[in-house]
Amino acid sequence: MSESDRSTRGDDRINPRQIVDAFFSETGWKPFRFQISAWNAYDRGQSGLIHSATGTGKTLAVWMAPILSWLKQNRDRSRWNPKRPPALRTIWLTPLRALAGDTEAALRQPLESIGLPWTLDSRTGDTKASVKARLLKKLPTALVTTPESLSLMLTHEKLLEQLATTEAVIVDEWHELLGTKRGIQTELALTRLRRLCPNLRTWGLSATLGNLDDAMAALVGQSPSAPAKIIEGYRKKKLKLRSVIPKHIERFPWSGHIGTKMIPQVAEELERIESALVFANTRSQTEIWYQHLLAKRPDWAGQIALHHGSLDASVRRWVESGLKEGRLKAVVCTSSLDLGVDFTAVDLVVQIGSPKGAARLLQRAGRSGHRPDAVSHMAFVPTHAIELIELAAAKDAIERRELESKLFHHKPLDVLAQHLVTIAIGGGFTAASMLDEVRDCFAYRDLTDQEWTWVLDFVVRGGQSLDRYPEFKRVRIENDRYTVQDKRTIRMHRMGIGTIVSDAAMKVKYLKGTTLGTAEEHFLAKLNPGDRFLFAGRLVSLVRIQDNAAYVKRANGTPDTVPRWMGGRMPLSTELSDALRRKLEEAAEGRLVGPEMKALDGLFEIQKRWSVLPARDEFLVEKIKTRTGYQVFLFPFEGRLVHEGLAAVLAYRISKHQALSLSMACNDYGIVLQSPSELPIESALATNLLSPNGLEEDIIASMNSTEMAKRQFREIARVAGLVHAGFPGQNKSNKNLQASSNLFFDVFEKYDPENLLLVQARREVLQFQLEAGRMKAALERIESCRLLLTEPPKVTPLAFPLLVDKLRERVSSETLADRIARLQASLEKAAG
Repeated sequence: MSESDRSTRGDDRINPRQIVDAFFSETGWKPFRFQISAWNAYDRGQSGLIHSATGTGKTLAVWMAPILSWLKQNRDRSRWNPKRPPALRTIWLTPLRALAGDTEAALRQPLESIGLPWTLDSRTGDTKASVKARLLKKLPTALVTTPESLSLMLTHEKLLEQLATTEAVIVDEWHELLGTKRGIQTELALTRLRRLCPNLRTWGLSATLGNLDDAMAALVGQSPSAPAKIIEGYRKKKLKLRSVIPKHIERFPWSGHIGTKMIPQVAEELERIESALVFANTRSQTEIWYQHLLAKRPDWAGQIALHHGSLDASVRRWVESGLKEGRLKAVVCTSSLDLGVDFTAVDLVVQIGSPKGAARLLQRAGRSGHRPDAVSHMAFVPTHAIELIELAAAKDAIERRELESKLFHHKPLDVLAQHLVTIAIGGGFTAASMLDEVRDCFAYRDLTDQEWTWVLDFVVRGGQSLDRYPEFKRVRIENDRYTVQDKRTIRMHRMGIGTIVSDAAMKVKYLKGTTLGTAEEHFLAKLNPGDRFLFAGRLVSLVRIQDNAAYVKRANGTPDTVPRWMGGRMPLSTELSDALRRKLEEAAEGRLVGPEMKALDGLFEIQKRWSVLPARDEFLVEKIKTRTGYQVFLFPFEGRLVHEGLAAVLAYRISKHQALSLSMACNDYGIVLQSPSELPIESALATNLLSPNGLEEDIIASMNSTEMAKRQFREIARVAGLVHAGFPGQNKSNKNLQASSNLFFDVFEKYDPENLLLVQARREVLQFQLEAGRMKAALERIESCRLLLTEPPKVTPLAFPLLVDKLRERVSSETLADRIARLQASLEKAAG
């Protein structure tokens, strides 16, 4: 820093604000009003949540606050000593360990520019063992870490004294953690830090959130040391969203393919720009699109790359640096590049298929033009024609600021049990003080005395059912203090802290040892040696599976399969569902606003001619007889997850009304029920078919809820510490873990039916797998709608994708695509 940046008195006393302003001047910016507001709130000892569009300066809004605070406390520059850096002051929590390196680089820039004598380090699962060992002895002034690594640090009693000097915890991309068990893990860790540091400031960053008040309450806890504040930054960043309209619009579209027909048009888009991110919704889709782009433009080899969360960290880092340095023209990626990473070089974001939510669309668009004054450019590529309505709906939702709210977990006891063992290892706790601490956490604010007593009993003796087994007596009580002394228990627990995000993954490695990444065990277990599959942008064949790793070699020819990762399907959000119904109502009234809706004019014309386009206060049911049987199509437009549950409930209710054979299928827009005999839909509708009354009982009766709860219990059993993956070199297979958790489930159900982990498993199935809350809200909305029962002469454009989903189940000698093409041709001929 030059002499002119110091006080005019000519000594070494500095003016903190002048120093910060000088840093901004060096970067060509000046502080925004919302950034200054955040610094002032921090100075008053407040916590808060900064909500601002992607790429508008949120990082500096919070990062400069603790820097300013330290500068005010250390105005004499002559006393700054890099050899004696300050103790830990700031913890920066990132939701993805892949972001830690990029975040560390961004935070280091102002430290070096100002010349602060701070140390800065990262501690994640990817950190080298030597660095982890060093950080166990001495923590830096500022630490970038993940929720799992922070929880792990809380198990080391010798670190607590250093953690107690923390002045601020900053949680990046808070919206990504909200509504997840990792978010609850973060809340509990923050609550513990507030006990260690009573004046701790907690700040969160988010770009795309609907329920800000709840988000802040979860962040700062029930009793923050000073009033918390929500700071709104740039709410509306300059955004240009446009669709790549297919050259031929199918009037009878179908879903399930991945849009590779659009490869030539996407290649034309990429030809015109310097660099782009091409987002797909699933990892398997990225692998396929990457291969197709290379096949279309082989001259781009080395200029386009692949990025998703299952690739090895070294591969991801190479891709990220290639983007920053401008060496890559395009990267085909999943949500692994949604967050945090600052790619100022990216000119365009391409979204393949509907992102199923306005917030996700906005987040991804913001990766382009990642500066406050820059325009974000996104090109939307539909995988089928009806997705154009979804983009039009998403545009409206963004314009109205109708961003998705997060659905919160309610006092998950598996996460609490894990946290109690963590604290018991890290110095221990007393029951009364720990209960006060836990209830200060938003997720456990109404934890009952009975639930608290049950969780304590569970970690001390395994609960009522496991009292005879010493391995479940993890925590012991001495002089009213709960601690863990057994070294094996400590080691197993530390290894299991990351199980909240465990997905039974297996490493994919070349025979010579180079790791390509991870694929889920359920996929790899189905392969035989010699089977070829696409992975990390390469065609490989399986050699053998050994020691929890799949060994492969390079292959030629065509792939036999593509890895399918769990959780790939993204359901339509509540907000986007409502916006979608609004756009259909406009089309019903003849108002086609925007290029997407105008492109679908022919589709809408046939739908209205043969049936009807429903308004928002109307509910459409179509009754059609085809060669395959009697079909009833229902259109709630509520998203696939809601429709899966509703389909089962409706089939159950119809079967109670009249015994008959039923099959079903669903997509984001509707449900089809099929029977070889005529469905009594009129009489069923006249009774309770669409009633919200008795919904939960009918859900339980209509589905294999026990099997679903058993699957959910596997995750709960891992998090709560009932089952373990094993020590390194002795890893248990997913099959063994499944068998272990199933055994616990059966024992509890038989001998301890009121076990609260069983209760939690059933609740999570209803809330998160079946979205019972959304199902009930949908039925309440439908009950107030005007029913439109039509009998179209042919399968309508809205019904056709559902018919295709039913066709997938039939065994046929001809390919599905050929069968669909014939059906489309027949319907087009009928439409004229």
